[in-house]
Amino acid sequence: MTEAELCPRCGKPAALCVCDGIAPINTKLHLLILQHPQEQDVELGTARLTALHFKKASVKVGLSWPSLAKALGEPADPKRWAVLYLGSAQPAKFPPGRTVVALTKKGEPAPDQDEALKNLQGVIVLDGTWAQAKTLWWRNAWLLKARRIALKPNRPSRYGNLRREARKEALSSLEASALLMSTLENDPAIADALHASFEKLLTRFRQQKAG
Repeated sequence: MTEAELCPRCGKPAALCVCDGIAPINTKLHLLILQHPQEQDVELGTARLTALHFKKASVKVGLSWPSLAKALGEPADPKRWAVLYLGSAQPAKFPPGRTVVALTKKGEPAPDQDEALKNLQGVIVLDGTWAQAKTLWWRNAWLLKARRIALKPNRPSRYGNLRREARKEALSSLEASALLMSTLENDPAIADALHASFEKLLTRFRQQKAG
């Protein structure tokens, strides 16, 4: 399929494009999605679709960047940003009632959650398979300077059996971003908007495969 046959906004073929009518949401936080190059052509990839929902969102494709500022394209202090952590965080130890949890450098829940999540300027999500995301993590040493956050979703991924994940609690980049941004912005409508688009994408994909 040529680039001319793909939607210039979401990168999907017409049969899977659901970006028409998406109204970008204005948020305090910036969302930066670092996408592994091999994830670009995945039919059910969600990075670009996710970014369309926010006025302050960027998708950068590559394996490494010398700094957060280079990845973002503007000055930025990684200590004021949080990254969705890939390490061995244990959801069983997370504070009750929290779906977004700040972690210490040792992967333990931070003692003061509100303080740990205060004054953030943005969040970083690594887009790709588990192995690809780990590659991005280890090839960008500046991520170690960022605050670490983990998710404890209330439900499994909407992917279901359409895409195999390395961990049962793993989410698509869209679902992870929806949970992160709606929680940190204290705006459930953010999650509602992203999940509605994702459900449309999955429905169209299943219809295409059935036809």
